[in-house]
Amino acid sequence: MRDIGKLLSTYRKKAGLTQPQLAEELKKNGVEIGYRSISTWEKNVCEPSVTVFLNICKILNIPDVMEAYFGENASNPLNNLNESGHKKVEEYVSLLEGFNNGAYLKDRSVTYGSEEKGSATIVDFTTMSKLIRIYDTRVSAGNGNFLDGSGYDEVNRIEYNVPEGADFGVRISGDSMTPRYADGQVVWVHQQETLEAGQIGIFELNNECYCKMLGYEDQKPQLISLNSTKYSPKIVQETDSFRTFGRVIN
Repeated sequence: MRDIGKLLSTYRKKAGLTQPQLAEELKKNGVEIGYRSISTWEKNVCEPSVTVFLNICKILNIPDVMEAYFGENASNPLNNLNESGHKKVEEYVSLLEGFNNGAYLKDRSVTYGSEEKGSATIVDFTTMSKLIRIYDTRVSAGNGNFLDGSGYDEVNRIEYNVPEGADFGVRISGDSMTPRYADGQVVWVHQQETLEAGQIGIFELNNECYCKMLGYEDQKPQLISLNSTKYSPKIVQETDSFRTFGRVIN
C-alpha cells in the first residue's frame, strides 16, 4: 500500500504539472480548491475526499487506481503481464479498433487526450459525412500520389468509429510505429500541408509513403519511427522530394 501523498506527487510530476496548475485543472472539472490544499495532501497532513481524489486520477491519467495505490489489482486481467506484455495488448486493441467494421467498438466514438489535458469529447456524427475513404496503398510501402488515385474503399464513419476531424484513412505496413500503431491497422488522417515537430503524420519521401513522427535535427526534417530501437530516423535532404499529406489523429 502506498500513501496518498506520494502517489499524488509522483503522478503530478509525471504529468508535468505544478501544484497551482493541478488546482487550475481541478477547477475546470468543477472542483474549487487552492494549490495549498494539494501541498497538504502530498505531505500527508490530510487526504482529499473521494470525489476530489477520483477527479485528480482522471486529470493525471492514472489508468488503474487500485494498482497505483495497493501495488496490484487482482481483478485486472493484465495484472500478471510485464511491460512487454502490456505493449502486446495495446497492439491487439489497436487491431480490434480498426478491423471487423467496428464490430468490437462502442456505439459512439470517444476521443481521449485532446489538446486540453484530461478532456474527453463525444463525436457528433450527425454533422459529418457518413462515408470516408480508406486508401488501398499501405503507408511505408506505397506510391506517393495515392490520394490522386482511385484505389480506395468508402466506409461508414460510425461503423468504423472514425474520430472527428478525419478526412481519410490509410493502413499501416510494418512494425516501425509500434506499439502505438500495429501492422495492418487503419489510421485516420486530417489532411493538412504542415505539421509541428513531435506530431505524427503521413508523408511522401521520394515517392514512398510513410507514417512517422516529424522531427528536426540541424534544421533538417527527419521522419522518426516510434520503434526507434529497430529503425533509424529518415533524414530529409534538400534534394529529396518531400510532401506532407496530413496529421494522424487516432
